Amino acid sequence: MTAQETTPVIRKEIPWIPEWLPEAAVVYLEHVAAGVSIREISRRRACHPSTISRQVRKIEGLREDCLIDEAIAQFDRPIPQQSNSQTEQSLMQKPQNSANTPDNETVTREARRILRRLCEKDACLLVSPEMDMSAVFKCTAGERPKRIAKVAREVARAFAVNEWISCSHKGKVTKYVITGVGRTALKRLIEQEKEQKFQAEDGQAFQNQHREFGERVVMAYDSSKPQRVRYNLAESPLTLLGRKRGKEGQAFLEANLIEAGERLREDFEVAQIGPKVAQNWESFLTGGQRGSFSNTRETGSDAARRRVESALEALGPGLGDVALRVCCYLEGLERAEKRLNWSARSGKVVLKIALQRLAGHYGIMPTPVRHTG
Repeated sequence: MTAQETTPVIRKEIPWIPEWLPEAAVVYLEHVAAGVSIREISRRRACHPSTISRQVRKIEGLREDCLIDEAIAQFDRPIPQQSNSQTEQSLMQKPQNSANTPDNETVTREARRILRRLCEKDACLLVSPEMDMSAVFKCTAGERPKRIAKVAREVARAFAVNEWISCSHKGKVTKYVITGVGRTALKRLIEQEKEQKFQAEDGQAFQNQHREFGERVVMAYDSSKPQRVRYNLAESPLTLLGRKRGKEGQAFLEANLIEAGERLREDFEVAQIGPKVAQNWESFLTGGQRGSFSNTRETGSDAARRRVESALEALGPGLGDVALRVCCYLEGLERAEKRLNWSARSGKVVLKIALQRLAGHYGIMPTPVRHTG
């Protein structure tokens, strides 16, 4: 029989070994239950035999805990050293004493619920050998213990063998508290739950955490009446700049400046309606043929194109460049400064000047400030 035929009992070869069982416990079962030598296990796992020996001794010592002993006993059965086919057939048969073994999904779900409770102050898990259920109690000094959650005993075994909980008091009723490993596992499980939720919602949850919605009044498409629309405040760099405050509490960008930038952006987007949406707008930038369009004027809105052209020509070189980058391309100031080869923090001042001139071009007057007193 070759070395390949004497493959030790590993997790993937035993379908009834649950995913939540730690690797050290699997190694222990390989050595104790299957009778595989420590040197053979280390060879198959490409590690030193002392590593396997430490894992076996660790689980052997942990079996003094009643829950851990019960968890290991579910799978601790002798596996005869038979021929390869007979051994595989034996391994496929699930032990009778592991019929109530919870699956990985159940352990994960219950861990999120129970470990959260055990993180509360004065919370502990009480296990009685005569009960199939265990419970989480809040044992505040001077008060009667209050039950705040309950969990199946087989699930509590999974917690103990993974060292998420540890025994703090032995007696007729054994008391367990959460460990540092358990707190770390809880954080990991919560993050996995969030990630699964993001994937289930097609990324909407992840996207929405970067959004801040608001409403504004715009004219309808047929210019018949104004209507309120919902939009993302964090989408435009102008909105983010408008929320910044100076030393005296005044806004960096007034409402009329933001409105002027948004009007330029609306015209810019309307001008690209049509089958050819990837227009070459680099002609507006410094060094290009400013004010000239390609010969595809029949696509999109001619009126919107003319409005964009008129606004950028009114701004002139430099001011038109930063307005186009920030208002239309939605680039941040730092990126716009790099693209235009400007010094750091200079785009903020130039952008405000550009928006002031743009507001004058559109005839958008600043809102008068009302003084009370």
